[in-house]
Amino acid sequence: MSKQILVIAAHPDDEILGIGGTIARHISQGDQIVIAFIADSGTARYKNDTIDFVKGCAIKAINQIGIAETNIKFAGFADQVLDTLPILKITQWIERVVQEVKPQIIYTHHRGDINKDHQIVHEATLTAARPYSTSFIERILCYETPSATEWAGPYLENNFIPNVYMDITAYLENKLIAMSAYTTELRPFPHPRSLESLRIRASYWGSIIGVAAAEPFMLVREIQR
Repeated sequence: MSKQILVIAAHPDDEILGIGGTIARHISQGDQIVIAFIADSGTARYKNDTIDFVKGCAIKAINQIGIAETNIKFAGFADQVLDTLPILKITQWIERVVQEVKPQIIYTHHRGDINKDHQIVHEATLTAARPYSTSFIERILCYETPSATEWAGPYLENNFIPNVYMDITAYLENKLIAMSAYTTELRPFPHPRSLESLRIRASYWGSIIGVAAAEPFMLVREIQR
């Protein structure tokens, strides 16, 4: 039976960096996926016309991986200033999307990322997905974001310790092709956001579970019915 999947990302490119292969795998299995972006990608770095360009890149990347534009939602908050907003405002936007989509599975950021926006989106997601009002949710998983998760400080509470892995051997190329659409976000090797680094990373996670390529997750909650 197909599942309703909600991927919550702080910025365009986080969704492909973290779970591009997993998204492609869900689509191949007939699952329905909605991508929700909380902030734009680059208010702190780019001019407005570039921000619009990145939004176009997001649509192109997600279309490339097999999701229609109608299943993409943009909250429109500014990049890197989510901590200046009442978290209730962000939570309420996510709550509306959750109630509209009614996902069985939610993917969101890891709480220990060095990027403050990622931390806030994680917290807002868990608040929006409280069990008493979202009994339809079966699983909540946190994904890593290359260049944000591994650059956090060496503190136990920030550690990304995966306990769920998705075999993306058959979907790694889909991920890399989709990521190629983010021309402003790609960096040359050995930067974590280079295509070569993403391939190596997938190979590393795959080696842990005995497959050619994988994406890792931390399970927050699972309800068996």
